[in-house]
Amino acid sequence: MARLEGKIALVTGGGSGIGRACAKRMASEGAVVTIADINDEGANAVVAEIAAAGGQAYAVHCDITNEQSIREAVEGAAARSGRLDIVHNNAAFVTPEVFAQDIDILTLSTENWDAVMQGTLRGTMLGCRYAVIEMLKNGGGSIINTSSMYGMSAFNRQVSYGVSKGAINTLTQYVATRFGRKGIRCNAVAPSMIDTPLLRSVIPQELLDANLEATLTPFLGTVDDVAASVAFLASDDARYLTGQILRVDGGTTAHLPTYADARRFFGDD
Repeated sequence: MARLEGKIALVTGGGSGIGRACAKRMASEGAVVTIADINDEGANAVVAEIAAAGGQAYAVHCDITNEQSIREAVEGAAARSGRLDIVHNNAAFVTPEVFAQDIDILTLSTENWDAVMQGTLRGTMLGCRYAVIEMLKNGGGSIINTSSMYGMSAFNRQVSYGVSKGAINTLTQYVATRFGRKGIRCNAVAPSMIDTPLLRSVIPQELLDANLEATLTPFLGTVDDVAASVAFLASDDARYLTGQILRVDGGTTAHLPTYADARRFFGDD
């Protein structure tokens, strides 16, 4: 499949996880992909993987907490190929220290709240800003932001993370609304808990089982499931979709919270 043939793309946080899978998927569909990440080693490894599969990719250092770094990454990707068609703002500011504190508004320090908003929310806004500037030069493009199911409904942990993702949903709609008539589409994907080796190494099995119980599919999603949705939104096949928050969550946020208990009560398979 080559529905992104000749497209020029940039993925922030492309050196690992969801970003890596999305970069590889877009490259497999013909896009030339710039991997923008603070982890240079990871970004270069993804470039090598794409090249080994016959694709074309470049790595660039990008720190989403630094405006100049974001601007240089976007402008560099556009300058290298003469235009920019796709930007996937995937990177988020998540550290073990912040994650451990991010329980509720009583436990989270004001400094860490500000750091998450600056990195995840402000970084995504700046990614959109500089993407729009470049896309206006060549008649349009597709911006995809990474949100989360925690930005769709509240959880009893990760308050700053969830609020930043909820704000990204609204940001996505504002960008789509302002620039749609100029040929720029902006959508977001909101994954649920995605099954990865890293996830299984840090999330207790009991919590993994609870998330699996809440899905309407008999499995947790993978990074490849998210990548397939991102590649679709990046493509011309999605030309009539903009301002949308696509819940890539196996139906996790589509039902009443009593779903799993009711399924057991009625003896449903």
